[in-house]
Amino acid sequence: MINAYAAESAGAELKPFRYDPGALNPGQVEIAVDYCGLCHSDLSVVNNEWGMSAYPLVPGHEVVGRVVALGAGVTHLSAGQLVGLGWHAGYCGHCGECDTGNQNLCAQAQPTIIGHHGGFADKVRASAASVVAIPDGLDPAVVGPLFCAGITVYNPLVQFDIKPNSRVAVIGIGGLGHLALQFLNAWGCDVTAFTSSDNKRDEAQAFGAHHTLSSRDPEALKAAAGQFDLILSTVNVKLDWNTYLTTLKPRGRLHFVGATTAPLDLNVFNLLMSQRQVSGSPVGSPATIADMLAFAARHGIAPKVEPFPMSKVNEAIAHLESGQARYRIVLEAGK
Repeated sequence: MINAYAAESAGAELKPFRYDPGALNPGQVEIAVDYCGLCHSDLSVVNNEWGMSAYPLVPGHEVVGRVVALGAGVTHLSAGQLVGLGWHAGYCGHCGECDTGNQNLCAQAQPTIIGHHGGFADKVRASAASVVAIPDGLDPAVVGPLFCAGITVYNPLVQFDIKPNSRVAVIGIGGLGHLALQFLNAWGCDVTAFTSSDNKRDEAQAFGAHHTLSSRDPEALKAAAGQFDLILSTVNVKLDWNTYLTTLKPRGRLHFVGATTAPLDLNVFNLLMSQRQVSGSPVGSPATIADMLAFAARHGIAPKVEPFPMSKVNEAIAHLESGQARYRIVLEAGK
């Protein structure tokens, strides 16, 4: 039996929940959970904001733990190995995206917390293909958010071949943004933080920003016209995207990794006249996650986290909903 915390309906408080996962299937692994990050996406799924949740629902897709059982055919992992599990708990394994190493784009990918019980539990199961070994040099107590927030901001650097001399700006210095600043700085980029909070300026610079710009200052935004090769938007709110487009260089890219649900109001001439681009991306493939973890270990990149006992999960959720989390929350299993 697996002991977990689950929501019985949309928006419900999480309560203790036990379930029998049945026999371990070939190609699967069972992980004893040590830590699991609490992400805003967990709240979105608990609240069924995306219209695809199934209940009872066990959240948790930033899992860190040790392999305790291996299904038939699993050869790249071993019992006792420290591993992580992110947004996907499995892939079809035979589509064009899977065949070319882009499993994160598999149309049949199994989300870890949608139609599948996640990591707010003492154990979790997943396809071994979606489980990634954690290298030495990363603290298990804080590494969990790299499996969602970290890979979300790292993946565009790989996908769009961002150069070390690129000028890159980050919108939103929160759970995603504070990691984006660290990765971009270590990548070698000239890094600017757009922030609406004056009290985050010093923190943004500590995370790796070389410059800060107030997103509430129209004159500062106007003065930044034509500066950036890439802007990463990590927020989930509607902003004046046309103003941000004007701060891009010709052929610059406005890239969304924050899940804003409001339609984008874009002036097409802002794109046409300077050949600018607008795009978005999800988490990365297992291979990219492994590269990201190695990069983080080499450069000392880590999320800033607040720990909560998993038994206090509802208090942790309330803290996240309050907007006061700095900057990610990690639940400690067994407490």
